[in-house]
Amino acid sequence: MALPAQVQRAHDYLARMDRNGDGRVGLDEYQDWMSYAFERMDRDRDGVLSAAEQPGGRGEALTREAHRALLAARFHWQDANRDGVLDVRELAAPPR
Repeated sequence: MALPAQVQRAHDYLARMDRNGDGRVGLDEYQDWMSYAFERMDRDRDGVLSAAEQPGGRGEALTREAHRALLAARFHWQDANRDGVLDVRELAAPPR
């Protein structure tokens, strides 16, 4: 997977994350975009970041599914109006 180009504004994030072009970002689109770092670090492509694959060579093993669950929690926090999608204002809100 190619590393996404760095973006500077929320509109840029929306344009790049919004695969279906509806002007909003759904959970799958968000998780797919935000998973690029996991995919790059998973050198053996087994779907698990071992300690050796994580920054500093430390940490508990992290599965792709657990990582996507963390991203889902972040998505739901950013979805301020609880409509199940993120608009440009919600994307601009800092994630926790």
